[in-house]
Amino acid sequence: MSGGIVPAVVKLSAMNLRGFIFGMATAVAGLMAAGATLPPDPQPTDARPVSRAVRTTPVVLELFTAQGCAGCSDADRMVEDAADTPGVIVLTYGVDYWDYLGWADTFARPEFAARQHAYRQALRLRSVSTPQVVIDGYRQVSGARSPELQTAIDEESVRRDFPPEIEFRAAGDRVGIGSGRPPEGGAEVVVVTYTPGLQSVQIDRGDNRGQTVRQLNVVRGVTRLGNWTGRSTLFALPPKLDDGDEVVVLLQARADHRILTAAQR
Repeated sequence: MSGGIVPAVVKLSAMNLRGFIFGMATAVAGLMAAGATLPPDPQPTDARPVSRAVRTTPVVLELFTAQGCAGCSDADRMVEDAADTPGVIVLTYGVDYWDYLGWADTFARPEFAARQHAYRQALRLRSVSTPQVVIDGYRQVSGARSPELQTAIDEESVRRDFPPEIEFRAAGDRVGIGSGRPPEGGAEVVVVTYTPGLQSVQIDRGDNRGQTVRQLNVVRGVTRLGNWTGRSTLFALPPKLDDGDEVVVLLQARADHRILTAAQR
């Protein structure tokens, strides 16, 4: 009996196999005719989304310029355009070392030129010149080089930082600096008083005679409040020089003048 049963089982299995192969071929042909595609390869289990750390502190642009400087008007317009970028603070300093050319800058102060000279030493530059834009206190763009400035802004805006908080008190007469790790050499708190918005000046003499110079956020004064050692500290703000003036508080490294963080009132 076993000799008769085995051939029957083998025959049945062969028929089933032929039917299975035929059915699979038919199904594949139907899928190809319908334009079906295979499912995508499974993703690796360790794949992680790529994130880009966005800086929460502003990018500070300090323009050193002069009303009697023939090449400065383009830089004035350049930082005016940059001010439209979210998270950018523009401050314009008038310097007085071109006054001998025939026009005394109406916004210049000796301490503004001194601030530019301090940046010259920190940036290891051979001399000072106008126009010059110092970005976050530690990099600079000379002249009206808009693409170079925009690249610097883009790079600074995504730089990963964990600075202390700056908080203005409700009365507006004091500012608090939070705790954090100070840079090597320590840091200092600087208040820059400025007139917000655009101001226009008609130039009567010198290289820009007959022209109207337009400048944004003209600086009126710079005041050093004191040192920051990493501990939470409260500072008294200087009184306003004129109605309508505002302030920017800078937390700045003493050694290399890098601006760690900043805030506008």
